[in-house]
Amino acid sequence: MSSSYGQFCPVSMAAEVVCSRWTMLVVRELLCGSTRFNDLRRGVPRMSPALLSKRLKELEQAGVVRTEPTRQPGVNDYRLTQAGEELRPLVMGLGTWGQRWVESSLSLRNLDPTLLMWDMRRWIDVRAFPPGRTTVQFLYPDVDEKRRHYWLVIEDGEADRCLIDPGHEVDLHVRSPLRTMTAIWMGYTTLRAEIAAGVVEVDGPPALRSSMSSWLGLSPFAKEARPSSVA
Repeated sequence: MSSSYGQFCPVSMAAEVVCSRWTMLVVRELLCGSTRFNDLRRGVPRMSPALLSKRLKELEQAGVVRTEPTRQPGVNDYRLTQAGEELRPLVMGLGTWGQRWVESSLSLRNLDPTLLMWDMRRWIDVRAFPPGRTTVQFLYPDVDEKRRHYWLVIEDGEADRCLIDPGHEVDLHVRSPLRTMTAIWMGYTTLRAEIAAGVVEVDGPPALRSSMSSWLGLSPFAKEARPSSVA
């Protein structure tokens, strides 16, 4: 745990637990339902495994996280305690503040296709898809070759993100600049507007294309109104 602020104020005491680097993002991932170490890493891809392990141990020592063994030897689940769950309004409030007051141009400097696709997988509306398996391929032509292609596979009411071609027939092809798709996800623009402008290209069955705006889902903060003074 980081060194103490040396203050008795509850704000200071809470900050000692949750304000070390990456800690709030680890809590965010736990609040979003990730419980396995590898899934937590997918939500914080630039965080080293060693630091993630350290932060989880610190949160466990603070009573925010509990570790539960699974049936797989050496594999644990990480779950929030009551104290951890009570951080939800704090994390959501921080996200709302960031959506409202941090300039979108600053947010869109931090482009990460792997994280974007992980978030999209998490919030996609699987109920909008027909029975069976649907595979959607996303292509970001402005990204380096190794991180340019992604697949979302929706089957049996669940969505999975693939970094390598899963080998299924692709039902829908989506081509977009990474910045544009990130802006759509964050609610700074709309899919419909970007398709009309020719920036985003969607190729596939008409029903799947036309319903994309509804099943794509958006960031949980996308609907937050931004003050007119913030661009």
